[in-house]
Amino acid sequence: MDKDEIRAAYDRLAPWYDLLEVVPDRVLGVARWRRRLLTRARGEVLEVALGTGRNLPHYPPECRVTGLDASGGMLERARGREASRGAEAPSLVRGDAERLPFRADAFDTVVDSMALCTYPRPVRALREMSRVCRPGGRILLLEHGRSSREAIGRFQDRHEGFLAHRVGCHWNREPADLVTRAGLRTVSADRGLAGVIHAIEAAPPA
Repeated sequence: MDKDEIRAAYDRLAPWYDLLEVVPDRVLGVARWRRRLLTRARGEVLEVALGTGRNLPHYPPECRVTGLDASGGMLERARGREASRGAEAPSLVRGDAERLPFRADAFDTVVDSMALCTYPRPVRALREMSRVCRPGGRILLLEHGRSSREAIGRFQDRHEGFLAHRVGCHWNREPADLVTRAGLRTVSADRGLAGVIHAIEAAPPA
């Protein structure tokens, strides 16, 4: 799928997206990973691929959040979560993760959550995150990828096309490898849920 097709798919999916995320968040424990990782956010924050804003309630209240997404439908759903932060409402911007509409060194923290799988050029998107992150800042990634359990990984490989052709999701990508290829420095990395979930703190190159 190209970018326009992916954007259109998520516009159609937006009214149902939160319902679809109930199982990953509540049953598989992804919500706990969100809360734990986002406690590290500081200062001016950019969340790339904000989606319906599922992360917004988990940011420290002192964070000033800008949320970007390619899908207008997803951003409309995110507006309903603005008041749930109990802090300054986020700025919402429609834009392309592979060409972020922000100046260099604009943010203290850049966040990407469950979206590296959908970018046609994920390495370029990561380099854009690095570009807009200030020196000494942090890039927080909560992603899913190919399982470290080989049987599950092979299943993902065999069925990768099913989701890729419908919502642009390549669920067998390797987030840690993408971070390295983009030239980012890995500060910490953790995996769970049979090695499918990745929580990575990275930083722009020195």
